Formats: sequence, structure tokens, C-alpha cells
Amino acid sequence: MLVTENLGKKYDDFTAVENLSLEVKEGSIFGFLGHNGAGKTTTISMLTTLILPTSGKAYIGGCDVVKDNLKVRNMLGYLPENVSLYGDLTAVENLRFFGRLSGIRDIEPRIEEILELLDFTEWKNKKIKTYSKGMRQRIGIAQAILHKPKILFLDEPTSGLDPQGTKAMRDILSKLNTEWGTTIFMNTHLLSEVTKLCTDIGIISNGRLLAADSLKNIEKEFPGEKSLEEIYFKIEGAKK
Repeated sequence: MLVTENLGKKYDDFTAVENLSLEVKEGSIFGFLGHNGAGKTTTISMLTTLILPTSGKAYIGGCDVVKDNLKVRNMLGYLPENVSLYGDLTAVENLRFFGRLSGIRDIEPRIEEILELLDFTEWKNKKIKTYSKGMRQRIGIAQAILHKPKILFLDEPTSGLDPQGTKAMRDILSKLNTEWGTTIFMNTHLLSEVTKLCTDIGIISNGRLLAADSLKNIEKEFPGEKSLEEIYFKIEGAKK
């Protein structure tokens, strides 16, 4: 579903991402791990066509993210860390607006389908400004999947959520993956969530990819470590 070849991004003399080469299988849930400033958001911004890479290539569904950016945008959904919604509009009104911008025909049944999928019909006619952060994140996902994308990108989707909101987010992503077959690429630094949700992981530090494989294979490589946290710090420390 996603392939990068020596992907890189520089800002003057600062290298944010360097020679990133990875593959994300269709139907997987990929956790992209790294400390703050590691290059996760820059990577996701390149993959979602928001910024141009300065080197290398990236493909989504076989389409070049630079040369075929319009085709790529039709295939992906994106939920940023801080979702932007119109506070004086209801959930339905927000989704109707974004759906029309996306050119979705017969938008009303689609909105109802997605709100039911996310178990959100009870609050659909309340204004966004009355929502908690967890509720806003849920509508952010609804907006991102209105066009039923093949791959969904999320930047720190559980940041700032309480335990109940975090579990709800995890359940939603699992449902999207199992019921719709959506490939999920998730930036995060919360290792506990990765072990509960992700099938595959990549670890990035200071702009460089340190490891990428299935979670099971990564755990097999470090049989003496008791947790993903211990594995993460061992990999990061060995590469410094």
C-alpha cells in the first residue's frame, strides 16, 4: 500500500528526515514510533502531499505522491494531532460541508453510516464547541473517512485523551481495519497503544529509520526484553 525509497526532507542546513525506506502492507496497522522531533510529523506530511520531499520517492497504491498527488489524495484520509472543525456547526453540518468539498454524492446516507460505525449518532446534532477532545477526535476521523480511503494517516491520535477516550479511539481504529480493510499509518510515542493495536512498527530517531518489521518479528529479535518500551530503548541506544 505504501512504499518509500530514500525519502528525505531538509530545511536549509537541518535534515528532518533522511533516506527513509520502508514498506507498509495493505490491511496492516503500522505504528510509526519516535520521540518528539524524531521526524514522524514531517514524514506523514510528505506522505499526505502536504509538503514536498527534497529527495527520494514515495508511492501510495502505486501512485507517486508528488507526480500523482491528486490520485494519492483520493486514496488517503488524514487526522492531524489537532483536528480543525467548525465549532458553531453540528457534527452533521461539519461532515456535510467537508463531504461536499470532497465531491461525495448522496452525502447524507454516508454521514449516517459513518456516525453509526463510530457509535456517535446520539451527539450528531450538537455543536462541535460543546464536545470533549475525544468527541472532536471521533468527528475528525469521521471527516477523514467520508470518502472511504484505502489508507488512513493519524498523527498522535490519542494525544491528550483520557483512558476512556484512548480506548474508544483504539476500538474505532480496530473496527475500521477489520470491517473496512483500511490500512492505518499511525504516528505515536505511546508504546502501550502500539502493543494493543498495531501489526507492524517502524522506529525513527533524529530523522533516520532504525527498524521496521512486524511487531511479532521485532519481539522475536529481542527475546530477553519484557516490553516494547525496553526493545525501543535498546534499538535507539544501539544506533546512536
